[in-house]
Amino acid sequence: MDLMERNIFAVICSSSGIKAKDIAKRLGAEKSVINHYLYASPYMHELCCQDASYHWHGLIRQARPHAGLGDFCGYYATVPEFLAQSEEEWFAQLTAGCKQIGRNLNDTRGLFHSFRDTAAVMRALFPDLYGVDYTDWEIAFELRIKKSRFIRIYADVLVITDTHVFSLEFKMNDQIETEEVLQAAKYSAYLEILFGPDYDVIPALVLTKAEDLYTYTPIGATSAELPVCSGDMLFNLFDEYLGFLDGLPGT
Repeated sequence: MDLMERNIFAVICSSSGIKAKDIAKRLGAEKSVINHYLYASPYMHELCCQDASYHWHGLIRQARPHAGLGDFCGYYATVPEFLAQSEEEWFAQLTAGCKQIGRNLNDTRGLFHSFRDTAAVMRALFPDLYGVDYTDWEIAFELRIKKSRFIRIYADVLVITDTHVFSLEFKMNDQIETEEVLQAAKYSAYLEILFGPDYDVIPALVLTKAEDLYTYTPIGATSAELPVCSGDMLFNLFDEYLGFLDGLPGT
């Protein structure tokens, strides 16, 4: 996706409806160029729509809360709403949502246990974020966007603050596996497009069978690195980017 394509997508998804001529004005481009992208880009074709008055809309808004995001998730809520639910209420809502979005719920390899394991880690995380106001943070489980052969965006858990999107890949493992590192990093660039220029996307691998683990590991043969942590150390990832431990006694 080139820069013009990303900018057009962001303009559409951050508005409440906008015409091609107004997109052109916003971006200082020719309307013919805008129309080419509107009708040729997979993102515009699959994740945007045009109404009867020729206004373009994003299926997922780039504004808080991210209206439409829940249509592609097994579970979507604010963090306080998630924490207020019992495990069984959450699980029932998650599985119903997964069926609605077409997520395979074959439990022969312990899928349901991994769902519950993931939720337990997330419930334990937020009390560790000392002094952080997460009242309007959003949380999504089992994001599945599979609109065409061009667009595949998957995530186990997204935590959306006012500045960051934490994309967490959960594995019931205590060892760092190269394949799982690559899987955790795979959709970061696509999430950056989806959430727009106002957000930093932070991918991470969470190993729920490990303990006292927080490290960075290379992503394949590149020079980039991915944070990897155990569930009990996940708060360190949030502190690294939000800095909530600064100034606390003993830090």
